[in-house]
Amino acid sequence: MSFVTRRALSTLIPPKAIGAAPDALRMQRVVSFYEKLPRGAAPEVKAKGLLGRYQARYFGKNASVTPIIHVLAFLIGIGYLQNYYFHLRHHKNNAH
Repeated sequence: MSFVTRRALSTLIPPKAIGAAPDALRMQRVVSFYEKLPRGAAPEVKAKGLLGRYQARYFGKNASVTPIIHVLAFLIGIGYLQNYYFHLRHHKNNAH
């Protein structure tokens, strides 16, 4: 059928009776793709490794200030170790 004939008949006959639209197959593929996708919430992913468990514990649903305290304690510890190495170790036996 030519385009003109289809256009003329489209007002009288529903489009499915005339023939499949060129985009119908593509739309059917899209619809079938989305029908196959899982529904509902995604399952919980178990944390793996040390960093993953740390993130799950402190950054997940129960977010807290604890990581900031851990970073501060780490920086204070590194600062003390640097002071000891570069300065305090020279004075430990010189208590005259």
